[in-house]
Amino acid sequence: MLTRGNNGDSVAQPIIYQYIPQARQAHEDIPVPARTYLEQAMSTLHAPDASAVMSGAAVDSMLKLLGYEKGSVYSRIDQAVTDHKITENMGEWAHSVRLGANRPRHADLESPHTSPDEATQSLEFAEALAFFLFVLTKRIERGREAAARTLHGDVVDEKLTPSEKPLNIPG
Repeated sequence: MLTRGNNGDSVAQPIIYQYIPQARQAHEDIPVPARTYLEQAMSTLHAPDASAVMSGAAVDSMLKLLGYEKGSVYSRIDQAVTDHKITENMGEWAHSVRLGANRPRHADLESPHTSPDEATQSLEFAEALAFFLFVLTKRIERGREAAARTLHGDVVDEKLTPSEKPLNIPG
């Protein structure tokens, strides 16, 4: 990790203004604790076992946030597929993440460790699932609200980021 201070500082312990690379953060629309687990998975990617366990915890947390609180993670993933909260392919990938998290968590004797590639794939799925379940949903809600206000002559919500503002297509 590199850091950057003030240009021209020549003191022994300068004030740090920037860390390079900057720490990854999960999107603010992802509710806690799922967001916390995702950020921990991101920050521990250098330790694949830890990252895989945190990615699994993020998926577990997301299911609980959707109301799937009872039963095993396995059964809750299947129920989310049955209820069409996630697609069958997403359910299969969620099971893969669940199994990848289980190996280090339960100290599997035959294959106890998660590879860096497996940890990265688990994190990518957890991020994609969070985007699908929470970020995209919030963007659609804000877009609909903004469109409704625009139709009624109201001011568009300032919380909309530039990429989320309704397109102004000349007609």
